Amino acid sequence: MKHVRIVGVPEHFNLPWHLAIEEGAFEERGIVLEWTDIPEGTGRMAQLLADHETDLAIILTEGIVKSISEGNPSMIVQEYVGSPLLWGIHVASQRHFKSVSELKNTKAAISRFGSGSHLMAFVNAQKEGWDTSRLQFEVIDNLEGAVAALAHGTADYFMWEHFTTKPLVDSGVFRRLGDCPTPWPCFVIAANKHFLARNENVLRHVLQCINLYTKEFKSIPSINRTLANRYEQKLEDIDTWLSLTEWSQKQLTEETFKSVQQTLLNLHLVATEKNFTDMVWG
Repeated sequence: MKHVRIVGVPEHFNLPWHLAIEEGAFEERGIVLEWTDIPEGTGRMAQLLADHETDLAIILTEGIVKSISEGNPSMIVQEYVGSPLLWGIHVASQRHFKSVSELKNTKAAISRFGSGSHLMAFVNAQKEGWDTSRLQFEVIDNLEGAVAALAHGTADYFMWEHFTTKPLVDSGVFRRLGDCPTPWPCFVIAANKHFLARNENVLRHVLQCINLYTKEFKSIPSINRTLANRYEQKLEDIDTWLSLTEWSQKQLTEETFKSVQQTLLNLHLVATEKNFTDMVWG
């Protein structure tokens, strides 16, 4: 049996992986897939890839493009979720903010530098016409850290996936002022080059397996109820999320890659332009 380490966020997007593992789909192909949840998100997963502490990661597209551009010895091996990610823009419910425009020149909570919450703060600022050089950040590690930071006033707003934070909005911990969707497919599968150089055939089996699961995922009977129960979400929220989410079984296109890279260049989040073939496998 070949052991393969993989990391991802503990969110509903990744249920296809858990179902495939639980049903022995990888083991049928001679692979023991060892999944680890990483609640800190993209910045932490990029570091795990760079340090060879994981073989694969289900990671935000913009985050891994930035990380590889800065020297992370990894490659994008496939799209995973082909639809945009809807980033909610949240404040503590007791704060005075009533609109996104009021957040100009305030402090954003981010899980870590290089994370999705960090990068999307720039994307949102550009969308709002703010001076991105004046953005301020408070590192909070994870969602629990964001709750504390916003409540105590050490940060003013926090961007995180809309439906993951919906229970906190419903319970009155957060108030959502708006949403900022990614202008590209949101999640990709990335592999560190050390693993990739030695295990191309193993990787192909992993991709074939997960692609079968994601292709059929929405047709699984009562999958909305399974998701709602497993991730403690309201059924109507899961139904809305499923209607917006499309899993992908194809490679990231050069056009999409260039769009992500150009956005990062324009925001001065990466310093140099990289070749598509140096960052995207196959």
